[in-house]
Amino acid sequence: MSQRWRSCAVMVFNDVIEKIGMAIDAAGVMVIVTGAAIAFVIAAVRLSRRESNVCRRFRQQLGQAILLGLELLVAGDIVRTVAASPSLTSVAILAAIVLIRTFLSFSLEVETTGRWPWHKRDIAGS
Repeated sequence: MSQRWRSCAVMVFNDVIEKIGMAIDAAGVMVIVTGAAIAFVIAAVRLSRRESNVCRRFRQQLGQAILLGLELLVAGDIVRTVAASPSLTSVAILAAIVLIRTFLSFSLEVETTGRWPWHKRDIAGS
């Protein structure tokens, strides 16, 4: 009976972890979609006012939304992979996903701010 209870507890734990990971993924997708919609509306308003640098600011806002969404998507992958019974294959797949998403995050950071994340911000220019 004790073995059956443990097996059931492990299944419930894995189901809960999977649901938590899916919820974090959903939050990441919602951040990206909502951020894109907000950036689009703000850009449309700025265009109607004939403001300058509308495209550059739209890209910055969109990039920030994507960066935050990517962070949440990576967190969801980590929760599902590490908390559930990790295998060498699942950890290798997670490492590849994190590597790709980290590269995307760095690329978006350079695109939105014009500098690498580890470079200090020019205080005099801000």
